[in-house]
Amino acid sequence: MAEYKILTGNEACVYGALDAGMDYFAGYPITPATEIAELSSRLLPLHGGVYMQMEDELASIASVIGASAAGAKAMTATSGPGFSLMQENLGYGMMTEIPCVIIDVVRSGPCQGNPTVPAQPDFMQVRWGTHGDHPVIALVPCSVAEAYTETIRAFNLSERFRTPVVVISDATLAHMSERVRIPDKDTLTIVDRRQPDCDPRDFDPYDMTLDDTTPLPAFGSGYRWFASGIVHDNSGFPVTGRGSAIQETLDHLLGKIDHHLDEIESYEEYRTGDAEILLLSAGLLSRSAKEAVDMAREQGVKAGLFRPVTLWPFPKQAFTACCDRARVILSVEMNMGQLKELAEQCANRGQQVGAVLQNDGTLIRAEKILQGIMEVK
Repeated sequence: MAEYKILTGNEACVYGALDAGMDYFAGYPITPATEIAELSSRLLPLHGGVYMQMEDELASIASVIGASAAGAKAMTATSGPGFSLMQENLGYGMMTEIPCVIIDVVRSGPCQGNPTVPAQPDFMQVRWGTHGDHPVIALVPCSVAEAYTETIRAFNLSERFRTPVVVISDATLAHMSERVRIPDKDTLTIVDRRQPDCDPRDFDPYDMTLDDTTPLPAFGSGYRWFASGIVHDNSGFPVTGRGSAIQETLDHLLGKIDHHLDEIESYEEYRTGDAEILLLSAGLLSRSAKEAVDMAREQGVKAGLFRPVTLWPFPKQAFTACCDRARVILSVEMNMGQLKELAEQCANRGQQVGAVLQNDGTLIRAEKILQGIMEVK
């Protein structure tokens, strides 16, 4: 039977992870994400799982990837500086196609920045932080309830597509409290990783011919596979110096995401049908943007909001369709304009693209967004 809890955003991430089947957490304290580790350390043992306090963020993500290879549903949590340290091992997880979940509770930067305030400077780091061409799935909840549901979805997508998945929160969402409906577990859709049913001698852990993902048996289960971060063949063993093998590997990594966008992309359109001024905003800030849309409508200005819930891959086709109906596009962000570049890419020639930006450690109020709308109406 469903129940209701008053949770913070960080607590909701833990409850979502546990309901998704998380049985391993490795992490290192960092503001404003530490409560995720603290609650995991208390609840995981009660659910038969394992919590590991690591010496730093590099060890945390390495431990999570190793635990996943051994069959666990594994997660870590950090903030911008720690996420930067995880990038090399994230690339390893993408190349070896090992599922795991990372919660990035974003704070102001660069470097140590301001640990206690919200911001949105990690959007592009999540997309391009680790080197090379690689797929990325990143989800951006706008409420405590979505922190719960999107963490579950992060685990499902990670297991389904054999890849690390990032949930992008922020310092305010992490610590605010809201009422969350926790459904009966029997009603949840939970994805577990596929297991091979062939003879172990016939198993290929990386079948590049599939427009999908291959089964992933746990280390020690009788199926042998090699987890190399170098370009590899179907067995996982390195094949360097052969251009066709390199292209095949990269095409496979990107294709398993790009060919299944209908399963991955999620977004919200709010009053976009006749919107002449279209706002683009993600995360908690989108709630201020939605309020500004209503305020503008009360003044006779046709405004609307496009909110990507799946930030990466960006729901470009849906957003472009909204752009086609609008005269002006405004990106609303707590950074210096990272999503504005996406808006410019999706806009038609001649469309005005602007931004309402603020990166002083506070949420942008609806009144400021409304002011931006009225300046371009």
